Amino acid sequence: MKNMTKMIMGATFVVGALTAGCQTTATLPAPVSQPVTETALQAHNWQLIDAKRMNGERVTALFFDPAKPLTLSFMNDNGRNYVAFMNTCNNMSAGYSVVNGDVQIKNGISTMMACPEPQASFDTAAVATVQGKYSLSKNAKKVPILTIKNDNQVAYFKAVSK
Repeated sequence: MKNMTKMIMGATFVVGALTAGCQTTATLPAPVSQPVTETALQAHNWQLIDAKRMNGERVTALFFDPAKPLTLSFMNDNGRNYVAFMNTCNNMSAGYSVVNGDVQIKNGISTMMACPEPQASFDTAAVATVQGKYSLSKNAKKVPILTIKNDNQVAYFKAVSK
């Protein structure tokens, strides 16, 4: 009888443990995507919060100074759309257009200061980061998020006040 009680108690424990392990967690809502437009891009400045290579490694060149993250400022000046790169060593900007929701960066210009490392690598990484497929969504706190994905990396920017 003792052995039967032990077996029943053991089986009850195993079934309880398996049942507890199979419970589901609350489903988080999927990010709400929105169309990429000139108006949406120009509504905020976009501050880099994360960038990872396709193998999952962080793009460290973009994070050498946490107090001065890469920030993109999309603007229109007399009918000309351009994006300014903020917190870079060189003053950098480029023209851009939005065609069918795709952002096309073109005609980049930059000062040519001989920036020391790690600032020189930051500038190079910044230029590579803005090339790719853009998408807009909102996170769980309803903050707009700009995602730029290319063959080498994916970067996430949060909306900040202009």
